[in-house]
Amino acid sequence: MAVAEQALQPPLCVDLDGTLIRSDLLLESLLLLLKLNPLYLLYLPFWLFRGKAALKSAIAARVKINPALLPYNREVIEWLESERRRGRQVWLCTAADARLADAVARHLGLFTGVLASNARLNLAGERKRQALVARFGREAFDYCGNGERDLAVWRSARSAVVVTASRSLARQVEAHVPVLQTFATPFHPVRSFLRAIRPYQWVKNLLVLVPLLTAHRLGDPSRLATGLLAVVAFCFCASSVYLINDLLDVEADRAHPRKSGRPFAAGDLSLAAGFIVAPVLLLAAALISAFLPLKFQLALGAYFALTVGYSLRLKRILVIDAVALAGLYTLRIIAGAVAVRIALSFWLLLFSVFLFLSLALVKRYAELDALRRQQRLRAAGRGYRVEDLAVLQSFGTAAGYLSVLVLALYINSPEVAALYRHPKAIWMLCVLMLYWISRVWMTAHRGGMHHDPILYALRDRVSLALGAVAAVTLLIAT
Repeated sequence: MAVAEQALQPPLCVDLDGTLIRSDLLLESLLLLLKLNPLYLLYLPFWLFRGKAALKSAIAARVKINPALLPYNREVIEWLESERRRGRQVWLCTAADARLADAVARHLGLFTGVLASNARLNLAGERKRQALVARFGREAFDYCGNGERDLAVWRSARSAVVVTASRSLARQVEAHVPVLQTFATPFHPVRSFLRAIRPYQWVKNLLVLVPLLTAHRLGDPSRLATGLLAVVAFCFCASSVYLINDLLDVEADRAHPRKSGRPFAAGDLSLAAGFIVAPVLLLAAALISAFLPLKFQLALGAYFALTVGYSLRLKRILVIDAVALAGLYTLRIIAGAVAVRIALSFWLLLFSVFLFLSLALVKRYAELDALRRQQRLRAAGRGYRVEDLAVLQSFGTAAGYLSVLVLALYINSPEVAALYRHPKAIWMLCVLMLYWISRVWMTAHRGGMHHDPILYALRDRVSLALGAVAAVTLLIAT
């Protein structure tokens, strides 16, 4: 009798985007397409002109998703598995292209069948309702969805399963159909947004003020105001780039033990939000830079172009990725000099290139060392292998010590005699830098470098104490 009752249970039809997964397969596949070749962006209007179904089909034909890395709603999947064990049919019914939907269904292995979009039909809203009624009959199926676009389907279902963070949507569904089950998904958009734009990284943009500091012009109110405006422009631009990087790297981040918790990778923030906010932040940076010299605008544009190039390709090229990171830090200093119209010191440029190359290599070394401790051989989306650790360490320490050598040569230059009354006191900086660089690399070697090296320095008491001693040294020299 129990088996007969279970057989009478209507099929359970489940949406994919926002329900089974905490993401959107169209946007996921679009990001994979643009990462494959950014020039595909030019094709999108032509594909969309033929209809949304044709757009989805064209993208799906050119990319291959890894369904194992998608951000699944585990609570929903566990419930579906329990329903399947009870003998109930479970169907995946989605507006995603059939090729992508089939890949997800094969990976999960719990669906009786799949109803999805094809090159001619976008199976969403009313079209999905018609397809389900045609296959199962009116009020002869239960439907599991997550948004207002599913209301049309729920009106023809026997009962509803609602996956949402919105209480108002749940009330709308209850007004039309009995609710069998509700899954409340946590949704903290402000917190997730702040995590995505990474305001704690803005401290790096204070490098824009370094030319003012080294030229002893921080006391000039006009130039300081201009420098601070340049810092704000870099903050907006950098946050825009962080969003773009996280969008393009979303699949690789999901395979990373630490980065898998990032908002886009975990599904805490919708990919659509990233597509909207990133250009808004970039526009804000451009508007601010309009009040600054043309050379600053060019430097900011070069920074943005290099960061996008880094996200798309350069980060996967051995050594080039570290050089690019060092260049991004140095570009901040160049931009600060042209913003406040201060002649850039050759010594400062050379010092920053070697120092930041060393720190970039520390970052790569720490990532590889973490993989080695997890007994993994290769970094996802990178050009490095675990056996490269020793070579990276030698490259990085050499670059760090070269920065100290440049500092020592600078102390003996005529520029120092013109800027400082007691230039010999600055030799203390060489000792401090030697110790700090050696300590950073020893920390990384012992597996203690869990953050970006610059952020590590801002949280490390010894580094902060060394910074304070360096500041006192400069005051004495002045």
